[in-house]
Amino acid sequence: MAGIPSTIGGLRAIQLSFRPMREISSGRSVSYLSRTQLNTPELGTLMPETFRPAAEYSGQSKKLFQLELLQLAEAIDALTVYGKIFHWISLDMPLSILKDPETPAELNRICEQFTISPNKFCFAIPEAVMAETDTTAADQLARLRRRGYHMMLTGFGESGCPFMKLSELAVDHVLLSPGVIQYLGRSERSDQAVHSIISFVNDLQSEPVADGVKSSAQAESLYEFGCTYCTGPLSGDYLTLEELTQ
Repeated sequence: MAGIPSTIGGLRAIQLSFRPMREISSGRSVSYLSRTQLNTPELGTLMPETFRPAAEYSGQSKKLFQLELLQLAEAIDALTVYGKIFHWISLDMPLSILKDPETPAELNRICEQFTISPNKFCFAIPEAVMAETDTTAADQLARLRRRGYHMMLTGFGESGCPFMKLSELAVDHVLLSPGVIQYLGRSERSDQAVHSIISFVNDLQSEPVADGVKSSAQAESLYEFGCTYCTGPLSGDYLTLEELTQ
């Protein structure tokens, strides 16, 4: 990745789409989780699991994040103009960006440029943050929270997940891995395991969000276990900003 232009063949080099995060009890869309697609001249459209490792390796993550952040601010502004009511919209924040000392100033600049409150942004942090051996990432995370930005740990509960590290990360939300949700309904023991994970997150004063929820039965079980919000196929597909405003 020699560079990331702003447009490719008349299309945006990056394109954000948005999936609702629903409140289980009411079914209302209360927030949105974004996903970035990267348009390239040679390889076509790439998904995050493909281009993010390459961006980190090539040092392009910062440029990519700036383009994503700008597009997210435009989306928040547009949805507000259209009268959409929502708490926040998420954006993936790579570990290198979280640890960058210039990140807070960049975020504040965008908020001032678009006159958007920081609490309209939720930055989704990869589970790799739990493998950090120093406090740089955790300190920056806490600093951004104090400024009003929402912070969400993603992929929680995957095999090998260091659960106790969550106690060192003061995040607002914890996005449970779809792998956790797949255990619902298998057996009484598996349901209890899911219940325990949700209780663990709640006890640390973070809000669990279930990802990969496919059925109303799963959503009902999660709600009984203390999980208020879900996303995934049951919540709806990813939509472009144009589809969302329509």
